Amino acid sequence: MKLKSNLLAVAVACSFAAISIVASAQTLRVADQGDALSMDPHSLNETLQLSVDGNMYEGLTGRNKDLTLAPALATSWKQISPNVWRFELRKGVQFHDGTPFTADDVLFSFQRASADGSDMKSYTSDFKDVRKIDDHTVEIETKAPNPILPSIISTVYMMSKKWCEANNAVKPVDRRKGIENTASFKENGTGPYRLRERQPGVRTVMERFGNYWGKVEGNVQEVVFTPIGNAATRVAALMSGEVDVMEPVPVQDIARVNANAATKVLTGPELRTIFLGMDQKRDELLYSNVKGKNPFKDIRVRKAFYQAIDIEGIKNTVMRGQSRPTALMIGPGNNGWTAEQDKRLPYDVEAAKKLMVEAGYPNGFEVAMNCPNDRYVNDSQICQAVAANLAKINVKINLQAETKGTYFPKILRRDTSFYMLGWTPSTYDAANAMHALMVCPDDKTGAGQFNLGSYCNPKFDELTAKVESETDPVKRLADIKAGFKIFADDVGSLPLHQQYLAWGMSKKVSLVLRADNIMDYKWIHISK
Repeated sequence: MKLKSNLLAVAVACSFAAISIVASAQTLRVADQGDALSMDPHSLNETLQLSVDGNMYEGLTGRNKDLTLAPALATSWKQISPNVWRFELRKGVQFHDGTPFTADDVLFSFQRASADGSDMKSYTSDFKDVRKIDDHTVEIETKAPNPILPSIISTVYMMSKKWCEANNAVKPVDRRKGIENTASFKENGTGPYRLRERQPGVRTVMERFGNYWGKVEGNVQEVVFTPIGNAATRVAALMSGEVDVMEPVPVQDIARVNANAATKVLTGPELRTIFLGMDQKRDELLYSNVKGKNPFKDIRVRKAFYQAIDIEGIKNTVMRGQSRPTALMIGPGNNGWTAEQDKRLPYDVEAAKKLMVEAGYPNGFEVAMNCPNDRYVNDSQICQAVAANLAKINVKINLQAETKGTYFPKILRRDTSFYMLGWTPSTYDAANAMHALMVCPDDKTGAGQFNLGSYCNPKFDELTAKVESETDPVKRLADIKAGFKIFADDVGSLPLHQQYLAWGMSKKVSLVLRADNIMDYKWIHISK
């Protein structure tokens, strides 16, 4: 035991030393349980990556501190016809290499984001044309009226056409296939910070871009981002002063961090919904002892799984109260959420057993469950709890928990039968979740790009199309509710909860806790 303790102490000391090497008065030291997997802003539609990359890259639109839509690389926009939005681009903006930002970069970036391998193509799937009016004016024509287009594209970041062509980065990095290019390790955005050093899985260093077009309210000149997967090490780094900000704080450590004289925890509900998906397409379920058929195609099996999960138990024991059980694929704070629809099926093991018997599985079956262990709050522990719940209806779960670096490429290839995923609608609107998570997958358009279980109901798709083009708010909400009812009646997925954010920080740091879990370094101030 003493040898193990000494080795742990050495490992912790080495981690702290690596973080501290470049520390200075205006250096912000950030630790997270995982790493941004690429510097390519189109390679992975995942919050941590969008958060890190979003300090170096920008979209035409952005977000204010209260998450309302804000001008970014476009100063204004207007709908000049039902299917056409016109964007006036900001003048005098430079990429980090000094190249001017123009309409040519906008056309190139949207084309790149729409290409095979891009994880952002679902945001551009409604595009019919993107055209240049002049160097600082572009128009986006959609296939149907799209009343929330400026919100939809807020995380589609702009890249330099010239730089991508010169650095063999014209095509997006495809994480599913393990393909990388220059954009994986280098960047050339327009944001307030630029990349100085990139060591994947070890450290990412950014520095303030002196020619940034916008206002930087904070005083952070340098950011050192360090992934620390071990929760205890991460908490120790914060409480000892080796890092200034870290997330997430394990729910069991929140009180201890708050009791420390130099640290505190900011908590608040997140817009993200955590859910479980099931393969509903294959005729034979992968990674299962069931041969010749797919149990998840039977609604009785899906409903049995739902009713066998003790969500209140997960909230109380695994999440320590830091979650909000949900019945919907979106939570409060997103347009289209209603309390009347957010009512779960009752937890009822006996009812679940009866459904399994009716479906022809009185003795249950075996199936592999894929989960990350470093992406969501207590993700692997939640999956362990679900596995224990399902054992009560004779379902044996072979849990495969792994780092998100290998997890996401696997499930994004749909190489899974049962999986966990979390989703924050980047538009803060139900249409985003409906289009990305719930419509029938279409690889050509990007619709249903993250519907990894391939749930499919044409009636739901018809309502989603109406929601995406309806301009009357009352009619639109009615269509959203009708769509959510179809999905719930079909048990299209197993919604679990909205997790709570818990950011640990030095009391010398002031920052903005965004409900979408995006961290803007330009708003952070460090006092001496």
